[in-house]
Parts: sequence; structure tokens; C-alpha cells
Amino acid sequence: MTTGQFFFKYRSYTPLPFLIPLFLFGRPTLTTLIIGFIVCLIGEALRFWGVSYAGSETRTTKVGASTLVTQGPFAYIRNPLYAGDMIIYFGISIMANSLFPYLQIVGLLYFYLQYYFIIKDEEDFLRNKFKEKYNDYYNSVNKLFPNFKQYDSEKQSKLKLDLSAGFNSEKRTFQAMSFSILMILLIYVLIHN
Repeated sequence: MTTGQFFFKYRSYTPLPFLIPLFLFGRPTLTTLIIGFIVCLIGEALRFWGVSYAGSETRTTKVGASTLVTQGPFAYIRNPLYAGDMIIYFGISIMANSLFPYLQIVGLLYFYLQYYFIIKDEEDFLRNKFKEKYNDYYNSVNKLFPNFKQYDSEKQSKLKLDLSAGFNSEKRTFQAMSFSILMILLIYVLIHN
């Protein structure tokens, strides 16, 4: 098992080392709650937009894909779900105001490193399966920072936006994000009462 395969398989659990100090040392304020929540919503909107095209294949434990998705957010960024995750984690850390700014910086580096290995394995898979089609996409669209110009519309996949599939696929992300936000709100109430 490669490092990328390990992180991909256990990506639902890899945030735990980040969340434990976040909750233990959290000192949320009304300002950090509001700013962090807005950042979380931006990250979740990006993820939701992406899974509404990619569907339930995003919930597997093995690297793979039946289709090369190159439209919607994928027309601007190759990995919108991982970018969305990083934005969500960053927003949650802002909300908690825990060990600011050190935990936020360490968190971004931690998740970037995790996704670096996952993306490397995914790129190898996609390159082997979709050959030149993927190489063209790879050379045209950035990995984690969006392009301002979208991928050539003539070359984009022709999938339909499916909000129902997006909601079904995002249930676990919604639950994890809601749990984290509720824990931070509980810390806020305990500190300020």
C-alpha cells in the first residue's frame, strides 16, 4: 500500500490528530465563529458543486474513476473536493481560534501533505486510464489553486449536474462539519458563561 493509498483509504479519520488540539485549546469568539463559518461554507459549496458532477464515486476507499470529470468546478481546478476540504478545515480552525495562528498553519501543511500523496496516486491512475485526454486536462488545469480561465468547453465531460447525488454523497461531510461546528459552539458557550 502506498502512502497515497493509505491516506485515501483512511481520509475520513486523518483529521482526528488535527481536531483533538483544536477542541482542547479552542478559544472561540463571536468574530472567529462568524468568519470561520463563512470560510467553511465556501469550502463546502466548492465540495458540493464538485460531487454534484462526480457523484458517489467520491466515497470509495480505493483510487479509481469510471469517468474523467472536467466540468463544473473541475474545469477550474483539478481537485475541487480536496481544495474544499482544506478550506473547511481552515474555517473550522478559525472558528475554534485554537493556538492561533500555529494550528492553522500546521493544519494547512498537514492536509496539503496528505492530499499531495493522494493526488499523486490519483493522477497516476487517471493518466494510465485516460491517456492523452488526461494529459491535456492535467496541462490545462491547476491542481489545487483555481485557474481564472476554464478548461476548453469543447473538451469538457458532458455529465449532468445532479444535486440529489451531491446531497447523498455529501452526507458524511455535512455530518462531520456539523459535529465540529457544534463542538466549537459548545466550547464558546462554556467559555462565555
